Amino acid sequence: MAAQEITYRDALRQALDDAMRDDETVVVIGEEVGRYGGAYGVTKDLIASYGEERLIDTPISEPAIIGAAVGAAMTGLRPVAELMYVDFLGLVMDQLANQAAKIRYMFGGQIGVPMVVRTQGGTGRSAGAQHSQSLEAWVMHTPGLRLAMPATAADAYHLLRHALTLPDPVVFIEHKALYARKERTDLAAPVAPWGQATIRRAGSDVTLVTYSRMVFTALEAAAALAERGIAAEVIDLRTLNPLDMATVAASVRRTGRAVVVTESCLTGGVAAELAARIGEECFDYLEDPVIRIAGEDVPIPVSPALESAAIPQPPVIISVVQRMLRR
Repeated sequence: MAAQEITYRDALRQALDDAMRDDETVVVIGEEVGRYGGAYGVTKDLIASYGEERLIDTPISEPAIIGAAVGAAMTGLRPVAELMYVDFLGLVMDQLANQAAKIRYMFGGQIGVPMVVRTQGGTGRSAGAQHSQSLEAWVMHTPGLRLAMPATAADAYHLLRHALTLPDPVVFIEHKALYARKERTDLAAPVAPWGQATIRRAGSDVTLVTYSRMVFTALEAAAALAERGIAAEVIDLRTLNPLDMATVAASVRRTGRAVVVTESCLTGGVAAELAARIGEECFDYLEDPVIRIAGEDVPIPVSPALESAAIPQPPVIISVVQRMLRR
């Protein structure tokens, strides 16, 4: 397959199409995933190829969607359950955190729950406080749940394909502001393995650790910092469970400084866990304390200007790094 311009959305659709063609046990279940083609168009036209038995439209009941997916996974299918927004995780935490995450352990390894929960998170569409959150810390906090958060179209494709081969439940969070982003890529070309971070930009002065949409925010900041003579390394974690601390630690030991950038809120979030782990594993190499740059501890505003101000932007990263390096 030659390199081509492809959107994040189309890469996800291709991953589902290829997986459903290769494995007849893969089914998609959720609100408007069939005839309508999904809230963000990821499953558009798949029903024409696979029919209503494999693209299953459900009532508006998130607990029913995840509960049915858990049961289907335990009895031989490999369901892809779509939650229209990550904000609805609160409705399904019993099915997801108390059942799907624990069944392999509770049954002594005799049965697993090979399902993928596709959902959409983050800001950028002025969707308001109940449809714009970044709740990956909820998932990361629950043992038994795998968690993928791809930034690029290539990773969206490959991480979803791999998630659909795993024996345990995967929460797959897609950033809603990335769906229309185009990327020239060859989907047949290999990417980093599942669970391994990628260095998106090499640098020697400071390590920026991030994932999902914030990868591009960090890259923009790194490009601006380079013009000021500062070489920032940008690490895209790609998955948060498994978490590749080896790549992060190796980078921080070289640069001596680390900044964690997340869209999720500051208090008790993923940034706190990453900062703590870096502090524990790289203490002897750090020239400065690890800095967290994260979303504000506020409900996400619907106003575009206020929404933008509630999450990290390149000027903030640039300012923090310059102060760290005293330049």
